[in-house]
Amino acid sequence: MRRTDARLLSLSLLLAAGFAAQAQHKHADAAPAPTGAVEVKLDEALIATLPRVKAEGESHGRKLSCEGVALVELLRASGAMPAAPLRGAQLARVAQVRARDGYRAAFSLGELDPSLGNRPVLLTRRCNGADLPAEDGPWRLIVPGESRPARWVRQVESIRVSGAD
Repeated sequence: MRRTDARLLSLSLLLAAGFAAQAQHKHADAAPAPTGAVEVKLDEALIATLPRVKAEGESHGRKLSCEGVALVELLRASGAMPAAPLRGAQLARVAQVRARDGYRAAFSLGELDPSLGNRPVLLTRRCNGADLPAEDGPWRLIVPGESRPARWVRQVESIRVSGAD
């Protein structure tokens, strides 16, 4: 066997061994990522267990300093988003936030995932040291860093995560 043929044969064997090892690799301990629609409950008890974060910004001429929970943490705790970095079909999933007055805003899970877009989105009940007024509450989303507050949803009533099909 010539030297070039021997090198090609060993390279082929190494590639085949690598593909076989990759095919056997599974995330047995990871919870399966949801594929269908998931209604995220705005459960006070669950939200109280999540880490608190702060965000500041301005909406309609009012400066806000708010404290709440990261939307990504609520989605993960609710089982609507896997804890592991997103991949595959999970990158096409969307969280749609609906307000009592009919307003809606959407966030792709990819933009929320800390390993990808890492967009901070805060779900809050308190701003400027007080509970939200009735016309803004009971829940509100704050999205610091956006050039205008179009997705700062007041009167948040529900959150639904689904595929983008």
